[in-house]
Amino acid sequence: MTEETAAPPPRGIRALGRNVLALSAVSFLTDASSEIIYPLLPVFLSTVLGAGASAIGLIEGAAESTAAMLKLASGWWSDRVKKRKPLVVMGYLLASVARPLVGLAQAPWQVMAVRLTDRVGKGIRTSPRDALLADSADPSVRGRAFGFHRAADHAGAVVGPLAAFVMLQWLGLPMRRVFLLAAVPAAAAMVALAFVREQPHPTHASGGAAPAPGAAVGTADGALGGRFTAYLAVLLVFTLGNSTDAFLLLRASQLGVTAALIPVLWAALHVVKSASSTPGGALSDRLGRKPLIVAGWLVYAAVYFGFGRATATWHAWALFAAYGVYFGLTEGVEKALVADLVPATRRGAAYGWYNLAIGLGALPASVLFGAIWDKAGAPAAFGFGALMAGVAAVALMAVVPGRR
Repeated sequence: MTEETAAPPPRGIRALGRNVLALSAVSFLTDASSEIIYPLLPVFLSTVLGAGASAIGLIEGAAESTAAMLKLASGWWSDRVKKRKPLVVMGYLLASVARPLVGLAQAPWQVMAVRLTDRVGKGIRTSPRDALLADSADPSVRGRAFGFHRAADHAGAVVGPLAAFVMLQWLGLPMRRVFLLAAVPAAAAMVALAFVREQPHPTHASGGAAPAPGAAVGTADGALGGRFTAYLAVLLVFTLGNSTDAFLLLRASQLGVTAALIPVLWAALHVVKSASSTPGGALSDRLGRKPLIVAGWLVYAAVYFGFGRATATWHAWALFAAYGVYFGLTEGVEKALVADLVPATRRGAAYGWYNLAIGLGALPASVLFGAIWDKAGAPAAFGFGALMAGVAAVALMAVVPGRR
């Protein structure tokens, strides 16, 4: 009689689980829709609607800050009702309906209204979605899971701008019609959401597994803890120098990148983001979160310094590629660190606070950046962003625990 053996654990992307894969597909399609529009928006606002740098900063900063406020509320609510998926579906649906309407805008304030509605949807879905990802992924591959999700998101941001380029350059469609066609991948994303399953809500603080290297454990009584609060404070410092990427696209246009090639440039950025996100997250599972985040913020500082002093078109292409490495080192890793630092029962609220800290800095960061640009020029504005990133990197080394 032979002894029955258990099936080996799944490997490769199957180890991430159904929810991680399904939510990654949703993000891929949603970002494809969003990024058909986003890289063209600064050019549309400045050349078609006559908006200046300060107006662009106000629109984007207000949009992101609105999203951040709702991310806190939706994350807290998902913990309270012990349901993540209904909020995720509601948020994606609202954004998918609103986003293409920018193609009908006749004034900058109408673009702001569409962007605010789009970001309301993002605010409703983001924290519950991130908590659902953390609930669905084994702690041993948590960094990889978040990195894979970000990689899929950025892959969509490759497809979207390339689709916009084809529609503008090869098919000769007007920009407004291109915006309206962004509704197609948005509808496909809603179909993909049907494959996402609600997870049992954690009933104890620890989550039942050891943290990744470099992680601190949330307090047993369900409080978020001092380390998490300090982490948020450092994130806020960094965010004050992290203005909207619309300014990078505007700078690229100044350096000679044509309107038709702006989507291609944006797609190239997301190729680097997508290629580096999964390895960056997996590396943080082995080395700890802090080294990856610090390295990424230093790359950001160098890129912003370079944008302020760039003089040729090829500089824009090279700097955008380097900028993608920053995202690969930090995006998924920052979110994995949130799950490491807090109790499992408070993940929704923790991601809400995380997104709020970023969003609180988004409006003043973008408005301040636009004001500096208008008053003192692009080099001064980008130099400010580089300085804040360097300060935040030093501060993070002091407040986040290292690898144990």
